[in-house]
Amino acid sequence: MKPRVAFFDFASCEGCQLNVINLEEKILDLISIVDVVTFREAMTERTDEYDIAFIEGSINRPMDEEKLKKIRANAKVLVALGACAHTGGVNKLRNQWPVENVKKEVYGDADIEGNPLFDAFQTKAVDECVKVDFYIPGCPIDRNEFARMVTQIAMGRTPKLPTYPVCVECKKNENICVFEYGEFCLGPITRAGCDAICPTNGEGCDGCRGYLDDPKMNAAKDVMLKYGITLDMMMKKLNMYNYKKEGY
Repeated sequence: MKPRVAFFDFASCEGCQLNVINLEEKILDLISIVDVVTFREAMTERTDEYDIAFIEGSINRPMDEEKLKKIRANAKVLVALGACAHTGGVNKLRNQWPVENVKKEVYGDADIEGNPLFDAFQTKAVDECVKVDFYIPGCPIDRNEFARMVTQIAMGRTPKLPTYPVCVECKKNENICVFEYGEFCLGPITRAGCDAICPTNGEGCDGCRGYLDDPKMNAAKDVMLKYGITLDMMMKKLNMYNYKKEGY
């Protein structure tokens, strides 16, 4: 019997799920090994009976956390899909301010008191609410990495993320370091797996795949000093996808 797969979305743009759909003909290979039973962005059918749950988006409300806990209870395997689920993503930037200030900024004088739809709390990554078995990082995810990891999970294997930085992929692509062009880049401390897509196209890495397990922060700071990067520039980049990441 093929594993039953379900997709769920919380606070996100749903771009990661769109990248799954963008697999196009490769989807046929995946549905030969898994049975997609819930996927709001692609089908109307749904069920609470599934084996593997893919979660996109950060958790912003008590009602979302409760829903996530029910999904976790139903799923044998839970996968955080994309940066918002993995680290909290750009949504977590609002944690710089009190929740009431954020709601006031967004909703103004609208009467939202007591409405659970607006009962927000500080943004959380999925693993701050429930146990996560695997992560597929990125903003958006790399669809080929997704296909590979789904195949491994369906076969009962433990998928592995790269343990080396984006800089390695830059070297493999024979890129000139974007620092040489005056760009700022988090490639030295960011987990590879995206084929260095941003630096390859002339943009510095923003760290959307999260930091390495053991990032060489002192070496990265040396690079910043060499190229005249200010602390303010560095912190803005560090916080974009990894706000208040423990230890940095």
